[in-house]
Amino acid sequence: MASAASVTSLADEVNCPICQGTLKEPVTIDCGHNFCRGCLTRYCEIPAPESEESLTCPLCKEPFRPGGFRPNWQLANVVENIERLQLVSTLGPGEEDICSEHREKVYFFCEDDEAHLCVVCREAGEHGTHTVRFLEDAAGPYREQIHKCLMSLRKEREAIQEIQSRESKRIQVLLTQVATKRQQVISEFAHLSRFLEEQQGILLAQLERLDGDILKQQEEFDFLVSGEICRFSALIEELEEKNERPARELLTDIRSTLIRCETRKCRKPEAVSPELGQRIRDFPQQAIPLQREMKKFLEKLCFELDYEPAHISLDPQTSHPKLLLSEDHRRARFSYKWQNSPDNPQRFDRATCVLAHRGFTGGRHSWVVGVDLCHGGSCTLGVVSGEVRRKGELRLRPEEGVWAVRLAWGFVSALGSFPTRLALEEQPRKVRVSLDYEVGWVTFANAVTQEHIHTFTASFTREVSPFFGLWGRGSSFSLDC
Repeated sequence: MASAASVTSLADEVNCPICQGTLKEPVTIDCGHNFCRGCLTRYCEIPAPESEESLTCPLCKEPFRPGGFRPNWQLANVVENIERLQLVSTLGPGEEDICSEHREKVYFFCEDDEAHLCVVCREAGEHGTHTVRFLEDAAGPYREQIHKCLMSLRKEREAIQEIQSRESKRIQVLLTQVATKRQQVISEFAHLSRFLEEQQGILLAQLERLDGDILKQQEEFDFLVSGEICRFSALIEELEEKNERPARELLTDIRSTLIRCETRKCRKPEAVSPELGQRIRDFPQQAIPLQREMKKFLEKLCFELDYEPAHISLDPQTSHPKLLLSEDHRRARFSYKWQNSPDNPQRFDRATCVLAHRGFTGGRHSWVVGVDLCHGGSCTLGVVSGEVRRKGELRLRPEEGVWAVRLAWGFVSALGSFPTRLALEEQPRKVRVSLDYEVGWVTFANAVTQEHIHTFTASFTREVSPFFGLWGRGSSFSLDC
């Protein structure tokens, strides 16, 4: 409650400049100053000096029109509140329910003016036509309204608290997953580092052996070539000397000399043997294990680091009669011909869908679906809650417990509350579906290019199952390992 000094300070701010008392029915004139209506009316009745043609403000001397008074209701309310505070500040304990005007106990409440009234106030003419009730009677309906508001507000608060609790759990799960991923990244990089060092040693050792074998064959080649050059050089020298001799000496044994030179064939040695050449050409094949390991490493790092591959199969008990399942229950093909399937409670009878044989109640799982659509065909992939509707029309949206995307001929749509066509770089032929149960993420990605397709966010509390839908003659899908 305001102190007496502060109330007095406020009261000084709402005094009339003419009477120096608290403003009564405050009015504002053209210059903006405020006065009591009565004080200003009497001021206007005073004859103006002959030198002044119009009335002027008592404070700033700015001219104003006598009929230009404007009631200042806001200031009047401020004055009323200050007077109420002045009264309360003068009352002792237990006297707050005393009428400030008549000093009588307050018994009534005027609903029209929202004012507390004593007996004298009630009998006054200004409240004669108003709805006036005893305080407790008037408070009853408002208590009911307050009770309803409290219930609504508490319900909203509980909903916000539930959201806070759910999101806090989701954050903790994500923090745990990030910590796990950090350790796995460190482990995977350490493994890769060791593997690279080993591969580097193996490849360098093979290159060292190739280098030694090449140098050895070079030495053998140089030795062989040098011998051949020496033999040919001796023959050349012998013929040159023979050619310089007189005719008698030149013709001596000339035939045997020529035959020896003509029949002498040059051996054309190879610097690199075919076997060594093949080893050099085959060397890039030695990097194939490295290539495989790098691909495996990148797959783990990019996607499979925390997800467990879900080895799922299709449940024939849930399959629509127009879906033909393979014997291993890993492939399905659409057919307009109905199969002779018993109508059990688990089977879809309107939507051409099928569920996986088992669902999930926790963890992180992923599976890959290969899609082969004919013109006009479509395939729906995702997860559904265990209570999803099996009979009659199935609305594919999260509100019905379905989180899925639809691959159609030429486009892909996310089946939210309203289907949304997605802009993708290419039409996926293989889709990776990933479920993070605790966080509540259902993520779809192109299993070949790793392009993200769409992610749903939900709050799972019961079992969810992989879901597959198919339409169009000749269209099919398969579960990839």
